[in-house]
Amino acid sequence: MSIIQRQIAWGAGMSLFILAVLTASFFTMFPIPGWRDLWETEILDIPFILFVPSVSLALGLIFGLLSGIYWRRQLFAVDTMLHQVEEGRQLDVQETGKELHSIAVRAEKIQKHMTDQAKISQKLANEKAEDIENRMQEIVSQERNRLARELHDSVSQQLFAASMMMSAITETQQDPEERQAKQLKMVEEMIHQSQLEMRALLLHLRPAALKGKSLQEGIEELLVELLQKVAMEIEWKVENFPLDKGVEDHLFRILQEAVSNTLRHSKSQNLEVLLIQRDDYAILRVADDGVGFDVEETRAGSYGLQNMYERAAEVGGSMKIVSVRNKGTRLEVKVPIM
Repeated sequence: MSIIQRQIAWGAGMSLFILAVLTASFFTMFPIPGWRDLWETEILDIPFILFVPSVSLALGLIFGLLSGIYWRRQLFAVDTMLHQVEEGRQLDVQETGKELHSIAVRAEKIQKHMTDQAKISQKLANEKAEDIENRMQEIVSQERNRLARELHDSVSQQLFAASMMMSAITETQQDPEERQAKQLKMVEEMIHQSQLEMRALLLHLRPAALKGKSLQEGIEELLVELLQKVAMEIEWKVENFPLDKGVEDHLFRILQEAVSNTLRHSKSQNLEVLLIQRDDYAILRVADDGVGFDVEETRAGSYGLQNMYERAAEVGGSMKIVSVRNKGTRLEVKVPIM
């Protein structure tokens, strides 16, 4: 039964009840000679005994109908208010009637409490996600360092020993046959290339972080260490100028990736690194005299190259690579200094 139907029934019943009470009270105080007089007395051609109950019932029905419509509107307003709270929409307390003002104020408080709880939940979820990500990064970093140490202590040392042995064999052998000499030379070159691959892999596994140092200090430290380990001429020019920490980190990672690619693929004898400031731009340039490659073809299938382009873009810069077969490769990154 709807609210209107309930109010109509309530109005009709209440009107008849009041009529019965008043009629009983009236006839008790003013007795009448007989009931026939009530039947014979007419109002608008309707017997009095029928007219009065009919009018009373009609008034009760009308009152019940109006009351039902009124309360249905009030309940609809409450339902709308709760729906707004559920959806998180702003409540307009001023537009509510006097009867619903206190309910609207409380609903607004509940909505604010729910909003605060949602913010707290999101904050906790973000903190949890960040904590998990940080722990995963820490675990990955520890595992990469462990693998790098093991490779350095075992495979890298064995490759170095094999390289020394091959050099000794080549130097001490008296008049080796041409074919045998070529084979020994080939093995020596393969071992040398494997050493370069291993150093590049170690650079990937255990990248040297800046750790509080400036970009210029980090570059010089990396290149000095590399110069001691590889048979390659390395030259660099590094100017000292301030950069944001995020920009320094991205440029350093790009340099690490570029050096790693040079060691693994270029077969170059010379490496040049340049870091300068020109016209409000920080310019990082890495050049070698290696075998070169097809930039567009390699970029499509190279995660490392793609990562370098993305790092440059993340700090508002751009990266350009020019490579010529058997001439060498030059990489240049330009980042605006804000």
